[in-house]
Amino acid sequence: MDREINMGKANLEVFSETLQHIAESNRDLLVVTSDSRGSGKLVPFAQRFPDQLVEVGIAEQNLVGISAGLASAGKQVFAVSPACFLTARSLEQIKNDVTYSDNAVTVVGISAGVSYGALGSTHHSLHDYAVLRAIHNIIVCAPADNFETEEAVRQAAALNQPVYLRFGKRPMPLLRKDVPFVLGKGRVLQEGKDLAIVATGEMVHPALEAAALLNESADIEVTVISMHTVKPLDTELLIQVAATGMPILTVEEHSVYGGMGEACASFLLQEGFHNRFQVMGIPDEYTVTGSQQEIFDHYGLNGQGIMEVAQQLLGVSQEK
Repeated sequence: MDREINMGKANLEVFSETLQHIAESNRDLLVVTSDSRGSGKLVPFAQRFPDQLVEVGIAEQNLVGISAGLASAGKQVFAVSPACFLTARSLEQIKNDVTYSDNAVTVVGISAGVSYGALGSTHHSLHDYAVLRAIHNIIVCAPADNFETEEAVRQAAALNQPVYLRFGKRPMPLLRKDVPFVLGKGRVLQEGKDLAIVATGEMVHPALEAAALLNESADIEVTVISMHTVKPLDTELLIQVAATGMPILTVEEHSVYGGMGEACASFLLQEGFHNRFQVMGIPDEYTVTGSQQEIFDHYGLNGQGIMEVAQQLLGVSQEK
């Protein structure tokens, strides 16, 4: 199996480039930031479209309130701020000003998950899926690569409803472009008969690595799904997978509580499925100190770690 990795850009760079393409023909598109144009890769956007970027400073609650007001006046608004602050400090404004008031703001959480690395748990957003899943009237999406990012931004811009987009910081491996991207519909990146790995965001590529390792070491055939939209879940796809009887392993850069894995498990159990099932994510603790990759490695959120959990789920012996 070809294990060569084709690296792309950071998803945030594609996010910024896509916004610029849209802004060329849409003067109503506005970007609102909270002192985050640099970390959000929005400096080129600000240089090209200075009248279409609003800077509110380090005031995340104001960021969301202002964005909602602009959207209520007919503007197409992307509100950009670090995910850890945006979905905690500004949660009330997202709930009341954006979703309850049905203002079509795309809330963009940057440097999400454990992207801030050694800055620690205060700067990690391992709660955002959980809190936003509990709020009505918002799509929650974590693109896995550059292709998914561009499509997600374009589709969010075309929708007249609230959306949350979640992006990390580092360059991302390029996945498949030949599988269509639609918000609310998972992408089957490869098919297998022995195990299904359902991953989201930056965990999709490690899931593919784990699938390759399982195939090479034990001839295990793995279905790998990019469940980029955490809400609404692609329940039709989940039913198709569960109906095969395969064990299901979910992987996410989020707490094991309240995220994509629990959403999948809850749905399938209520539908009467009893497949062997395992959720992988960050355990219920403050994370260890280290870079994003060091944190991933510590918790087994890499190809090797996912493979080992998959082997346990399948009851396959682990060769040393």
